Amino acid sequence: MSQIVIKPIITEKMTATTEDMNRYGFIVKNDANKIQIKDAVEKLYGVNVEKVWTMRYAGKSKSRFTKTGLITGKSGAYKKAMISIADGETIDLYSNI
Repeated sequence: MSQIVIKPIITEKMTATTEDMNRYGFIVKNDANKIQIKDAVEKLYGVNVEKVWTMRYAGKSKSRFTKTGLITGKSGAYKKAMISIADGETIDLYSNI
């Protein structure tokens, strides 16, 4: 189960969403479905998940000019899951730091 959830998203925008709407964001495996994500979060953090939204992000093409010429590459693709949990429950993402 812990292989499904790769890591939580801790950004300024995600922290504001967590405080306002009680939603959390996680980077998950590309082949995980909503039911698997819900079960994994409930087992990892001991909360009741009400709703799961998933989004796939394609890798972006990047290029830069250097002394030796143009270098091109691609950033990795990933899947993001937004989790809405029951009122009154929280997930402590900073306990393992």
